[in-house]
Amino acid sequence: MPTAFDSYELGGKRLANRIVMAPMTRSRAYGPGAGATELMAAYYTQRAGAGLIVTEGTQPSVVGQGYPDTPGLHSAEQVAAWRKVTDAVHGAGGVIFAQIMHTGRIGHPSLLPDGLHPVAPSAVPAKGQIYTHEGPKDFVTPRELTEAEIGRTVDDFAAAARNAIAAGFDGVELHGANGYLIQQFLAPNSNRRTDAWGGSAEGRIRFAAEVATAVAGAIGGQRVGLRLSPGNPYNDIAEDDVEETYGALVARLVPLDLAYLHLVEGADRDLTRRLRKDWPGALILNPFTHPAPTGPDALDLVEDGTADMIAFGSMFLANPDLPARLAAGGPYNTPDPAAFFGGDHRGYTDYPALT
Repeated sequence: MPTAFDSYELGGKRLANRIVMAPMTRSRAYGPGAGATELMAAYYTQRAGAGLIVTEGTQPSVVGQGYPDTPGLHSAEQVAAWRKVTDAVHGAGGVIFAQIMHTGRIGHPSLLPDGLHPVAPSAVPAKGQIYTHEGPKDFVTPRELTEAEIGRTVDDFAAAARNAIAAGFDGVELHGANGYLIQQFLAPNSNRRTDAWGGSAEGRIRFAAEVATAVAGAIGGQRVGLRLSPGNPYNDIAEDDVEETYGALVARLVPLDLAYLHLVEGADRDLTRRLRKDWPGALILNPFTHPAPTGPDALDLVEDGTADMIAFGSMFLANPDLPARLAAGGPYNTPDPAAFFGGDHRGYTDYPALT
């Protein structure tokens, strides 16, 4: 059986190993127009030893932004800024995909310009609060997307994917997890539409399927991954028909020949196994390890065939040379949660590597 330290062929790219840097929002896109910075380039380049880097969530449109200081991929200025990141990562031998994330109802008008307002499949607010530069604020009731606006949003994802390739990325990951716009369409409590974009499981998977189809058509399926988190209640999501919904979605996705499916696993390992059986392509797993972060034991999931690759979040954040540390059995730096979001180089690019 393969190990996590073996190489892997993904979408025509030879990955050095099967250890993935998971997408993590860090809110440090201080460049002009929500652009990537030199500090971000240093951060990702430090972690180029990953088999695959998936970037922080990157909005495909202005209204897709839900957090302060997150980067975009919807302007020429942003494309040029990201090119500095991808060139640096490639120069260090890395492979990097951009995660495209539209946050939908998870956001606040104070984060958006020109009187824009968060949008969603239905005018149903999420319970909870969002962090803004003025402090925490309650989620607002989003504006329900019209059918024409849904079509334009699908186009925004495809345009962002083309921009990602122009910026030098090796591919994109569509963020369909963690309660953001794609999962808002999938979940019955956030999608209360009665038209062809809601109602039954077939209606609720339509947006995810059409986004994936449009993006695959724009840049090629082998440059596209999709992240899903079946049943994840994060950001006030409630899904009571997980097996039906995600089984139907996977069936719709199979003909697209995507590069991979990236599962944020819940407590139901049997569901992971069922989706793994139905999905013929590569599977990246962010395994369920709550309340602890994903640790070295997760590497066994490659050896037993549960997944093809394993994604690490906070361990990669704190250990820029994580694959080398995993191979050596440690030691491991401890992440500093106070520096997860926003700030400068501290808790970002100053974690030491093994000597």
